[in-house]
Amino acid sequence: MNGAEALLTTLSESGINTCFANPGTSEMHFVSALDRFPGMRAVLTLAEGVATGAADGYARMRGAPAATLLHCGPGLANGLANLHNAKKAGVAVLNLIGDQAHGHRPLDPPLAAETENLARTVSSWTRTAADVHSLGNDAAAAVAAARSAGGSIASLILPSDVCWSTGAQPAVPMRPASRASVTQQAVTDAAQALKTAQGAVLMLGGHALYGKALVHAGRIARQTGVRLMAQNGNARIRRGWDSPEVHRIPYGLAQAAELLSDVHTMVLAGGRRPVLSFAGTDGRGRPEREDMQTIAFAGAESDLEDALERLAAHLHCPPAMAAQRPAQTEVAVGDVTPAGLAQSLAALLPDNAIVIDESISFGRGIYAATQHAARHDWLQLTGGAIGCGLPLSVGAAIAEPDRRVVCLQADGSALYTVQALWTQARERLNVTTVLISNRKYAILFDEMKRMGAAPGSASNALFELADPAIDWMGISRGFGVDCARAHSMEDFNALFQKAVAQSGPFLIELVA
Repeated sequence: MNGAEALLTTLSESGINTCFANPGTSEMHFVSALDRFPGMRAVLTLAEGVATGAADGYARMRGAPAATLLHCGPGLANGLANLHNAKKAGVAVLNLIGDQAHGHRPLDPPLAAETENLARTVSSWTRTAADVHSLGNDAAAAVAAARSAGGSIASLILPSDVCWSTGAQPAVPMRPASRASVTQQAVTDAAQALKTAQGAVLMLGGHALYGKALVHAGRIARQTGVRLMAQNGNARIRRGWDSPEVHRIPYGLAQAAELLSDVHTMVLAGGRRPVLSFAGTDGRGRPEREDMQTIAFAGAESDLEDALERLAAHLHCPPAMAAQRPAQTEVAVGDVTPAGLAQSLAALLPDNAIVIDESISFGRGIYAATQHAARHDWLQLTGGAIGCGLPLSVGAAIAEPDRRVVCLQADGSALYTVQALWTQARERLNVTTVLISNRKYAILFDEMKRMGAAPGSASNALFELADPAIDWMGISRGFGVDCARAHSMEDFNALFQKAVAQSGPFLIELVA
């Protein structure tokens, strides 16, 4: 058995059955071994940023890692932005990174790079396989590291001679580190704060935002009157008419400060103390009151379901009550506007959809408008590195093939990883992409004004995308995804209903 075969055997026995790949020469023995391992689904992506973003989306929905296959240090570098987002999301990703053969690397060939140092910038665990005999154990350790404490990024670097050499043995899967339990004292302190504090908030994050943990948080909110909040960018939130309402911290300072103006106590349950994406000219970095008390109840690595269940029991919270579905919202008509798009999505979102939100400035009102829409999961940009939306849609659709993925995608950020459309088409994924085409980086106009500057001709030239206009219909069809353009809300409503009812991918260019 050669190293690549032992690697694949170990990955398969450790529960890794999907690999988002953009391979090169140094990975050929791994690719060849795939022919003998039909249980590993290899998904070709045309760019490494698509592979890493897809692995992020897959992990957010499965709660388990997929692998990426990347070509040497430069290939890893191409995928780092979406690995940065995955790190901020707190999900499990296993990177398999090809590299030069041990004997060839000292010659400084063209693709030789500081691969380990690059990997460490986003990984909690990094290792270069030393030889074929250790590769099985290296693979098992990498999977365990990725799965540990709920999920993190593990990067295993594979010199090509380790994969082609014979004498390898697969390894027995290793048990990952489990989530930590919170102490009873932490439960008591959090309960006391929620019962007695003025203007208390339960700040949720990680897996407290879906599943049974969110149900327990909802019980606590009903019993105590505490508001449930989350940071502006979250890996996944379960939402819809029968889910507890979770308020997100707004992106802008003024809106965030207003939301938190009456909050005197914040209890952290998987969430973190809010921080602004960027400091203003006054140097302010946080939106809350200066006298707000923060209580660290449970970290993102904790067993949040157990922690919130125990907190609910301590507070004598009654069981969750069945919700009554509200009357359906009417669709919007007339011109395309942010409020109109939010209203129509609230009315038309299919049941149990997965919403990918990289709508940036145009879509800021969609989250609030869809709270009482059909049941859905909400995935969004977590690390601020734009270009995650289309890749997240690929990973989420492969993780949950029977659910409809709705990708709300700004045009500027779509251009970073537009190759993901090809993978949508190749894999026949059930993704409806709503491409918001306002032909500019609108958020940068807002940021410039926030900094006290007025955009001029030079600024406009860096923010506008209209000269030349981007042919989204040509791009989408060129990658194999059927598409249509909507100039009004009536156009959008008809196209969206058609798209979510059919199988396979479809792109709607919403001309804003």
